[in-house]
Amino acid sequence: MDERWEFVDTFLKKQTEHGLRRSLRPLSSFESAARISCQGRLLLNLASNDYLGLKNDPRLVEAARKAARKWGVGSGASRLVSGTTELHAAVEQKLARFHRTESALTFSSGYAAGVGVIQALAGRGDRIYLDRHCHACLYDGARVSGARIERFRHNDKDHLESLLTRHSAHRGKTLVVADTVFSMDGDRAPLKQIAEICRKHGALFLADEAHAVGVLGPHGRGLAAECGLGGEDVVIMGTLGKAFGVAGAYIACPEKLRDYLINTCRSFIYSTAPPPLLLGAVEKSLEIIETAHEQRKRLLAMAERLRDLLNKRGVDTLQSSTQIVPAVVGEVERSVDLSEKLFRQGIFAPAIRPPTVAQDTSRVRFSLTAALSDEDFDSLLEGVGKVLEAMKNVFEKKTVRS
Repeated sequence: MDERWEFVDTFLKKQTEHGLRRSLRPLSSFESAARISCQGRLLLNLASNDYLGLKNDPRLVEAARKAARKWGVGSGASRLVSGTTELHAAVEQKLARFHRTESALTFSSGYAAGVGVIQALAGRGDRIYLDRHCHACLYDGARVSGARIERFRHNDKDHLESLLTRHSAHRGKTLVVADTVFSMDGDRAPLKQIAEICRKHGALFLADEAHAVGVLGPHGRGLAAECGLGGEDVVIMGTLGKAFGVAGAYIACPEKLRDYLINTCRSFIYSTAPPPLLLGAVEKSLEIIETAHEQRKRLLAMAERLRDLLNKRGVDTLQSSTQIVPAVVGEVERSVDLSEKLFRQGIFAPAIRPPTVAQDTSRVRFSLTAALSDEDFDSLLEGVGKVLEAMKNVFEKKTVRS
């Protein structure tokens, strides 16, 4: 064995032994926003973040095609070189109007936005306070920044305030970071209270609306809008790869912060610009999202029915109140077994294991989409019910500590 690769072999062996080795499962096709073809089977797709079912929408496909005809399929350079088109500027203006902020700035991915923006907002001598369940990109951005990291208990505003009070003599910048809807738990942050605490302590507040935009708030503008928060209260980070059905991300913020990020945010400065064809699709999806009132209402109603089924069978769904419904079963093996049994029932809902979630909180995460027809959703409930019945002696409701 080549000793140079021994660390790789050791790691993979350990992951396999603990049931944590991940692998890619290629899909044969996307039959629709709600159905996929995998390993010769047609499955209901409960693993996508395409919450409004726009990914396959013909209107987005046509908008992307028109943009590609005019601009080509690539950007060719970073935004500060020659990658900024009139379409980038137009979409950013529309995103700013959507969020009622002065401006917006697009990024190539949500990860790039999270890592780059946090690194730009705080550095050595500063402090960053993050919810313990924040997305990995937010933690990675905090680590790269060199700032002092403080973690507050999940959705515990009192713990956050106690930490800020304890460090009130701190002279550097203070940044508070939280998801608005948490991707693995499906619960909502106490956003209004966090914003009030930030104002009280003179802290900047960055809220990741990735799983809320398109689904929550007036016209799908997210949880911040639902809570009545404006651009003076919170810097909004949103994604274009979930409810928008496309790819990329953005920051909605004051004009001066946009200018600051253009000059300081490394993931923006040194990345090729998002392809115009994608921005063409985003422009169209933004129009659709603003009027998708019935889709949002139906999506959240489906999630409530699924939670009810799981809870009645003794499966913990934590504090989920959104389109993300976790079925927490604890052990890694149990979550994998549940996922495989669902697969055999025609339901694609992967197991989520450490390190994505905490030890002993492995789960299957159901990520619902408005693209599910009534018949699809009935089939989902029937399939889940059959699997839970077959495993009824295995499940016991667990209390998960934050």
